[in-house]
Amino acid sequence: MDGSWQALVEGFWQTPAGHQLSLFLSERLKAGAHIFPPQPLRALQLTPLPEVRVVILGQDPYHGLGQAEGLAFSVQPGVPTPPSLRNIFKELQFDLGLQPPMSGSLLPWAQRGVLLLNTCLTVEEGQAGSHAKRGWETLTDALIQAVAAQPQACVFMLWGAHAQAKAPLIAQASAAHDAPRLVLLANHPSPLSALRGPTPFMGCRHFSQARDWLASQNLPLNWSLEA
Repeated sequence: MDGSWQALVEGFWQTPAGHQLSLFLSERLKAGAHIFPPQPLRALQLTPLPEVRVVILGQDPYHGLGQAEGLAFSVQPGVPTPPSLRNIFKELQFDLGLQPPMSGSLLPWAQRGVLLLNTCLTVEEGQAGSHAKRGWETLTDALIQAVAAQPQACVFMLWGAHAQAKAPLIAQASAAHDAPRLVLLANHPSPLSALRGPTPFMGCRHFSQARDWLASQNLPLNWSLEA
């Protein structure tokens, strides 16, 4: 991971929650479980803390073989686009006129300061939510708070109930300073909820809102995923 996250993450592994999570993961691997993704902390490698401009918060990684790659909602090139990601691309097209990319990889966003974080960072094959409440949330809460406590302007895109539950953490961590914050709420992009009220994901226009607000802070952001 990038050095800007290192002290926080290493400190977590020394806590009771960190020890409990490490033991759980070791036991599941010994039992033959297939755990995804292979690099749970990849988002922290690609997006240094001082460079975070947007946080997109998901729930847990994709649980299909070969899908999760350590970046929320993203899949490796060549992997079929999951339904939630298809809806994200539809909203990008509706909001910004960007054609759906050939690949489902969101790597360009991560390299431009978009932290693609799930609240839980591992999952077992075919078992959505299987590693929830095992300790990862303690770490990801701390990561969210660390971003919110930074002096730079930042947008938080909270999609779905799990992500929106983190809004108080953001407000609390931001309270000690006057750094600009924009918090955007919408339903999860999953087909089960993307069109439901009271805040449908489809038509939320979060991408243009984030782009325009960051531009007002002299922090341009390009949402295009094409080379």
